Amino acid sequence: MSIIIKPIVTEKITKDGEVFNRFGFVVDKKANKIEIKKAVEAAYGVSVTEVNTMNYRADRTVKYTKSGLISGKTNAYKKAVVQVKEGETIDFYNNI
Repeated sequence: MSIIIKPIVTEKITKDGEVFNRFGFVVDKKANKIEIKKAVEAAYGVSVTEVNTMNYRADRTVKYTKSGLISGKTNAYKKAVVQVKEGETIDFYNNI
């Protein structure tokens, strides 16, 4: 489970799951598509047909306030969108 960090549950990914059988995960930055496929198949018991990955960079922001400049940053992460075989699904809401 060190490859899959957490599932992504957003409106867009949820709709893709219902229509196209695609599900999103935040994964380890060093993981490749083969490792992600094996980890999803082992964790959820489905057969994965396709894996797409995206790397997101850290965004830096500066806010101008009364007390001065406040700088912040979001974390960089890698996102994987996996497509499962027709007829199979992943249920994130069921506690197994």
